[in-house]
Amino acid sequence: MDIATLIGIIMGLVMVIFGIMFDQKNMTFITANLGSFIDIPSVIITLGGTISCLITMSVSLGDFFGKLKSIGLAFKIKTFNAGETIKQIIELSNVARKEGLLSLEELANNIEDDFIKKGIMLIVDGTDPELVSSILDTELESVNERHKKVIAFWENMASMGPAWGMIGTLIGLINMLKQLDDPSSIGPSMAVALITTLYGSLVANWVATPIATKLKASSDAEDMSKQIIVEGLLSIQAGENPRVIEEKLKSFLAPKDRVTEGEEEGA
Repeated sequence: MDIATLIGIIMGLVMVIFGIMFDQKNMTFITANLGSFIDIPSVIITLGGTISCLITMSVSLGDFFGKLKSIGLAFKIKTFNAGETIKQIIELSNVARKEGLLSLEELANNIEDDFIKKGIMLIVDGTDPELVSSILDTELESVNERHKKVIAFWENMASMGPAWGMIGTLIGLINMLKQLDDPSSIGPSMAVALITTLYGSLVANWVATPIATKLKASSDAEDMSKQIIVEGLLSIQAGENPRVIEEKLKSFLAPKDRVTEGEEEGA
C-alpha cells in the first residue's frame, strides 16, 4: 500500500474535523459541532447528483464501476524507475552484442514486464524494425488512452461535486426564502444550505482531484518507462553500441539522474 496516499487522506480529514470542533475562544474542542455538519439531504443531493452525472457520462454501469474501482490504484505502490529500466536495456544490449539477438529469447522468460518481453520476442522473431516500432507504439497509445479515460473520470467527479453542492445550496436558499415569515428558521436554513457546498468542495479537493493527479503522475511515469523500452529495443535490434544506447536513453532523464553504472560504483 502507498502510505503517502493514506496519510494524505487521513490528514485532510483530521484538518476538517479540527476546524469544525476547535473553539478558538475557549481553546477547547466541542464535539457537538460535528452534528451541525451532518445533513442527510445534503449528502444525498451532493453525492447522489455527482454519481448520477458520472453514470450518465459512462458507457455502461460496468464501465462506471470499473472506473470507480480505480481508486484502489492510488493506494498501490507501482513505481516506474526509468534508471532501472535503462540499466535493464543496457544489460540486454550487452548480451545481444556478445551472443546475438537470438540469445535474448532465453532472457525474456525471466522478465516480468510483459511490454518489454513482447518487444524482445518481436526482435527475436526477426520482425522488421518499423513493424516492431509500430506494434509497440500502438500498444503504448492504447495504454495511455485507457489511463486518460480513468483520469478523466476523477476529473469529472472533481467538477461535478462542487456543481451539485451549489445546486443543493440553491435548493436550501429557496426553501429558506419561503420561510422568511419565521426569522428563527433563517439561520438554521442558511447553515444547511451552505453544507452542500462544503460537501461538494470536499468531494473535489479531498478525494477526486488528488486521486486524478496521482493517477496522472503514475501514468506519465509508465509512459516514459515504455518509451525508453521502445527506443532501447529498437537500438538493440539495429546493433548499436551499448554505450551509445545508454547515452541515448539517458536523454529521457533529468540531468541530475544521468549517472552511469560506472559512476555509481565509483561513488
